[in-house]
Amino acid sequence: MKNSGNNSSRCRIVVDAMGGDFAPKNAVLGAAEAFLEKKNFDLFLVGKEQQIREVLSSNKITLSPESIINADEVIEMGDSPAASLKSKPNSSIVVGAQLVRDKKADAFVSAGNTGAMMTASTLIMGRIPGLGRPTIGAELPNVNGVCYLFDVGASKDSKPIHLFEYAIMGTIFAKEMGGITNPKVGVLSMGEEEGKGSEVAEAAVKLLKESKLNFIGNVEGRDILVGNVDVVVCDGYVGNIIIKFGESVPKLLKHLLK
Repeated sequence: MKNSGNNSSRCRIVVDAMGGDFAPKNAVLGAAEAFLEKKNFDLFLVGKEQQIREVLSSNKITLSPESIINADEVIEMGDSPAASLKSKPNSSIVVGAQLVRDKKADAFVSAGNTGAMMTASTLIMGRIPGLGRPTIGAELPNVNGVCYLFDVGASKDSKPIHLFEYAIMGTIFAKEMGGITNPKVGVLSMGEEEGKGSEVAEAAVKLLKESKLNFIGNVEGRDILVGNVDVVVCDGYVGNIIIKFGESVPKLLKHLLK
């Protein structure tokens, strides 16, 4: 596996072709569309090679031969995350994570089994020095653009230090990916006043107050959509409930409009 371009600084992104709904078709076509539109990164598709080639061929898409990396096993949505890494060593998730670990790729993207992806990220790729655990974020729309919510399901509970780390990672993501110069950070709580949150949230507030982040204090659920905050942190149990609730809103609006 090598860079397909002449510029060694190009980002090498590996996409799990077998992850998500309607794989490999949707994953392959989505990744290929992004690559062909920008062509400012090197794309690699990992998964069952024959199936990947069939999708590309049927849609008249041409990628370099080295862009496809064969992995003949798939970790299904119902598989145990930890056990599947051992029982399916040639799965697309394991192979993709190993490419990043071995510095043959810079990033790995998968819409597959969330638990397996988190486990592979932690055990195979490894954590960033100084960070206790990884997180999953979600981009939610608001009146000013977007709000980034962390964590939305990587862990069902968190310690204060983890919320603090989510805030750091969220701030970096909002700056680099969202173009927000100085993201406003808030801790999700029952009220804006101090002392309204859980013990974990209040301890995280103390850590954030002493940081150099643009911390604005406690925020409520309504602040996410009205644009009062750019990055919101909470434990994964609460965050996952929020995004699942949000997924139902369009269906309700559609019903009401009818």
